[in-house]
Amino acid sequence: MYDGDCPICSMASHALRVKQQFGRVTLLNAREYTDHPLLIEIRERKLDLDEGMVIVHAGQFYHGQDALAFMAHHGEPRGGFNHFIRLFRWQTLSKLAYPWMRAVRNGLLRLRHKRPIDNLNRTADPIFKPVFGDQWEQLPPVMKQHYAIRPYSHDKVIVDGMMDVVCYWPLRAARPFYRLMGSIPLVTEYGVRCTVHFTSSPYNRNFGFVRHFWFVHRRFYRFRSRMLTLGGEKVIEIMRFGFCWKMLYRWEEDKVKLIHDGYGLYWFGHLIPLPVTWLLGRGDAEEWAIDDNRFAMKVIMKHPLFGTQYSYSGTFTITQPLE
Repeated sequence: MYDGDCPICSMASHALRVKQQFGRVTLLNAREYTDHPLLIEIRERKLDLDEGMVIVHAGQFYHGQDALAFMAHHGEPRGGFNHFIRLFRWQTLSKLAYPWMRAVRNGLLRLRHKRPIDNLNRTADPIFKPVFGDQWEQLPPVMKQHYAIRPYSHDKVIVDGMMDVVCYWPLRAARPFYRLMGSIPLVTEYGVRCTVHFTSSPYNRNFGFVRHFWFVHRRFYRFRSRMLTLGGEKVIEIMRFGFCWKMLYRWEEDKVKLIHDGYGLYWFGHLIPLPVTWLLGRGDAEEWAIDDNRFAMKVIMKHPLFGTQYSYSGTFTITQPLE
């Protein structure tokens, strides 16, 4: 089962030749056979075809990287493509290469303006609903609106508020680095108007942030980032050049808590840990409801030696809820 709109998937599927003892290869385009029993079973097994093709043999399902390994081990050793695929018999190479191959596949689909298959119907629920799990139903209405964005969509929620932004020395010395990363504004100013757009895209499962800071004594500042869920309560916020903040999302004590879990680089599907908390400090955040349309939040960055180095906090009103 493959994505017929993906040039790489189509080439791989049609070029694959398996060894004689495995029989004949039957190809199914997931975009055409939407009601096929096999696709239904793939959905029941929660195998995401936007993360990779599925090979079924003798009742066993091989998905994504495992499908690549199956082709490498059981492909007939003839033809240019099959010889190339055999390189991925080595698990380490397969593990390293597959996220890059998936990223290229997703990029080609986007260039062709092809939307994901979404065989798991992820657009039915908000991106963050699986993150909160059973606690989702405990969230106040304003928090559900805050995190209402669905994947593979044009969803947008806008909030507007006032913030206090405080930056201490020596973090101010890192201002060029943070500006290069397109990250938080390292300034001190109180009563700053801030508008935040929470967005989605038809082509991915990212939770987009676009923060607009209207400083009184400084020029306008825009901070863009995107959040990606990694499974369970693990989330990363990705900034420019793939630099990211790793965190754990929890609903505790009537608050949404973002608990520091380190830093990293997210490149082509690979999350590379960066052990720099000792240098940059840890970041933690909290959000809580004021009423059904307003919420408050605060972010604090603490260095192990210098203590609190940065904070911003404020209250926000949802001015454009999800329709």
